[in-house]
Amino acid sequence: MSNTPNQNNFSKGTDLAVIILYFAMVAIGILCIFMVEFNPNSNWSNSLIAGKNSYSKQIYFAIFCGFVGIFILLMDSKVFTALANISYGVGIALMLATFVLGKNINGSKSWIPIAGGFNLQPAELCKIFTALILAKFISKPETDFTKLKSHLIAGAMIALPAVLSIMQHEMGLALVYSAFLFAMYREGLPPAILIVALSFAILVIATLLLEPVILAIILTVIAALIILSMIKRFKRNRNTILLVVGIWAICFGTIRYVVPYIFNNVFECYQSTRIYSMIGKEYDCSQNNKSVSASGKQHGKKPDDYNVKQSKIAIGSGGFWGRGFLKGTQTRGKYVPEQNTDFIFTSLGEAFGFIGTATFLGLYLFFLFRIIRIAERQRSTFSRVYAYSVVGIFFFHIAVNISMTIGLFPVVGIPLPLISYGGSSLLTFTVLVFILLRLDADRQMVLR
Repeated sequence: MSNTPNQNNFSKGTDLAVIILYFAMVAIGILCIFMVEFNPNSNWSNSLIAGKNSYSKQIYFAIFCGFVGIFILLMDSKVFTALANISYGVGIALMLATFVLGKNINGSKSWIPIAGGFNLQPAELCKIFTALILAKFISKPETDFTKLKSHLIAGAMIALPAVLSIMQHEMGLALVYSAFLFAMYREGLPPAILIVALSFAILVIATLLLEPVILAIILTVIAALIILSMIKRFKRNRNTILLVVGIWAICFGTIRYVVPYIFNNVFECYQSTRIYSMIGKEYDCSQNNKSVSASGKQHGKKPDDYNVKQSKIAIGSGGFWGRGFLKGTQTRGKYVPEQNTDFIFTSLGEAFGFIGTATFLGLYLFFLFRIIRIAERQRSTFSRVYAYSVVGIFFFHIAVNISMTIGLFPVVGIPLPLISYGGSSLLTFTVLVFILLRLDADRQMVLR
């Protein structure tokens, strides 16, 4: 008898609730894409067989991903630990290859063309490989994740594909890698690091909302009041006062130098414009060094917030009960750009209204809680870290994509998991889920 449980019968020990939710969401995604692509004047059944439309391609993607999922469930769980380092190296190599072999799609050179007219996006797949190598590193017996050295090594593993994504003009995918902080926090990352990161985000938002001079004055007054309250106990609180002065200096430097540098030198003009438009302000693209050519002339047209406006109209027109299947005027009229990818949520909102979207989000929420439950019942640190990485990735995608469609977050091109059109995206989320199911089926094993 084999010592490895469930190796020959993948249904034994596999969490069926997650599988049912997975297929339900994939089906909902195909339905949403069909609503976007449907043309009453064409024969949709012929288009389905020929694979000419996005919904027909997504069905073929789903069938392929189903076979990939079955293949993963038939594998030995030890394979994932054994290949973690190699797969991460291959993923980074593929991301580097895009700079030579990459195909430019919508201003992003992050796609490698493959056979049959399909394109592979290595930055998507590298999320899987990063989750595996992070899990393997943290689960090593010699890794003490309470030490700063371990935090820096894990941070470097996450930062490398994120930086490469930024170089490929994929800011959205780069932001997704911050989701791995969720798994790191569960394994002992100090809360202070998350507090600092959150404080920096709040300071950046405040810098955009308020005039820099006014914000600097507010921070100076707050720092002065704190110091004055300690002045009588100066000797006992000298280090605290120095800390307050140091924090004030960092905040002032962030307002005066860091934020302007990020928006004018790191972000593209359209990215800065989207962020400013979200808070009701206009960004001057003449200040953006990336929008100026070598001759000093500004190039590129500053985009407006047309996508978000149309998205809000589509979701709002659905009302409480929705307009009904294939009855959405915004969806049928093709008013929302990128509606089968980044803005797929609008088709659901218009067709099925508040009730439909609330039910849909309830499925997502149950899915996430189910994965957290799976994570907490693992004996192996490797499996637990991987599970929390999956939760972080899914949650980040869901929260950012939906916030994007209703104008609460800048448009950064992040797909809705298992719903948005795209073979690379569907394959990535499928592999993430089914590796988790395979590890959970062998949860009594200790993997490293």
